[in-house]
Amino acid sequence: MRGRYAMHGCLEGIELVAFDLDGTLVDSVPDLTVAVDAALVDLGMPGAGEGKVRDWVGNGSRMLMERALLDAWGEAPAAARLDAAHERFLARYGEAPCARTRLYPGVREALEALWTSGRQLVLVTNKPAAFIAPILRATGIDRYFALCLGGDSLPSKKPDPLPLRHAAERFEVACERCLMVGDSRHDIAAGKAAGFRTLGVPYGYNHGEPVASSGPDVVVESLAELV
Repeated sequence: MRGRYAMHGCLEGIELVAFDLDGTLVDSVPDLTVAVDAALVDLGMPGAGEGKVRDWVGNGSRMLMERALLDAWGEAPAAARLDAAHERFLARYGEAPCARTRLYPGVREALEALWTSGRQLVLVTNKPAAFIAPILRATGIDRYFALCLGGDSLPSKKPDPLPLRHAAERFEVACERCLMVGDSRHDIAAGKAAGFRTLGVPYGYNHGEPVASSGPDVVVESLAELV
């Protein structure tokens, strides 16, 4: 152990904690909105606005743009048009992925305490892997994570349990000694399927649904409650 902190009871016996990124550790919707709207304008459509984008986040960047195009056109886009829109989004988001992205209150303190306690911390997000490091560096939390997995890092992404099981195997930790922390039903479903304990936060992006509806083992209002 690197040090001692009093911890929330849900952490008893937990050796590895997996975190979602968007909506759990950081509020990235302002930057995502800029990129979505710019991509839509590039394609001759009006921007969607932050209110809509906030409800579309959670299943990766391709699904984000599919929802944006469905909203703009009223019908699902053909694969070629979706491919083009997704490429425009990636280019636009790559220009400034963390200009407006901020940590949620309590995140830094929780990560520091968990890291100090000697637990392995991993990041499992559906965001493309290329954007993870810039955001972690910009928010100053990159040093805490021993492994970062994006939505394109493995053949499947959340709610598939593969990324979580991969992380547990990587660090040789039994799944029952792992905790998945997230803001959406996809995080909770992935955690349950992997055999992880699950913890939900209610402030993120869950398509307008309370995260408690997904039945996590624990819900906390802020990650600061973990320490």
